[in-house]
Amino acid sequence: MTQSTDVSPADIPVVILCGGMGTRLREASEQLPKGLVDIGGRPVLWHIMKTYSHYGFRRFVLCLGYKGDMIKDYFVDHRARTNDFTLRLRGPHELEFHTDVAAEDWEITFAETGLTTATGARIARVAAYLDAPRFALTYGDGIGAMDLPATLAAHVASGKLGTLTGVHPSGRYGEMVLEGDAVTQFNEKQSQTGYVNGGFFFFERSFVDRYLDADATDEMLEHAPLQRLARDGELGVHRHEGFWMGMDTFRDWKELNGLWDDGRAEWKVWSD
Repeated sequence: MTQSTDVSPADIPVVILCGGMGTRLREASEQLPKGLVDIGGRPVLWHIMKTYSHYGFRRFVLCLGYKGDMIKDYFVDHRARTNDFTLRLRGPHELEFHTDVAAEDWEITFAETGLTTATGARIARVAAYLDAPRFALTYGDGIGAMDLPATLAAHVASGKLGTLTGVHPSGRYGEMVLEGDAVTQFNEKQSQTGYVNGGFFFFERSFVDRYLDADATDEMLEHAPLQRLARDGELGVHRHEGFWMGMDTFRDWKELNGLWDDGRAEWKVWSD
């Protein structure tokens, strides 16, 4: 398969699955969607987006679900959150900003994809916003010192429909079976060895139409779609040996905040 190589990261949509409830993070997110749970005072979703924008990605498509309105409000009010301003309550309530903390050069599409919709259908439901030859995809709770340009280059060079990052975390994740740079099986079994799905993907746009169904509300991306893609020889892997961590539990949240507070946040590839 021949793939277009002339698409700039700035033109590639980055789909982020951030519709989850974060039930195992209740101590940190009693009233928040998982994407707004903070690390160092900023939502984990912001950390993920900063990682992408460091490498030139600027177009984001957020797949919203649980308390998606709070995620919308966070970004709509972003300028007011980061700057000093005066509000005059008489008249039109216009804000007079006194500081100009640099705003991110981000274009964010907020897509309501259903309260309990599974990941596969969430992606299919944002198909209208995927207007480039390929798109990036990640989850709203995994962070790492990812070399996204290298992953993108590996994806383009492979000629496959999909590429994911393989990482070495703890054994509570499902293991992948690899042959060279191809994924031949995508398992849900637990393992303490080998590579697992790190959740940073690149897909060709045609993957959505061929493997996903917006009406299959219970279909997880990680089940039939990726398993079929692997069996078809269309799923590549880019190995990541650096820092990666999923924020699944309260313990994870405490550890990530501890790393940030201690100045040991290896995923902070951007400069302030």
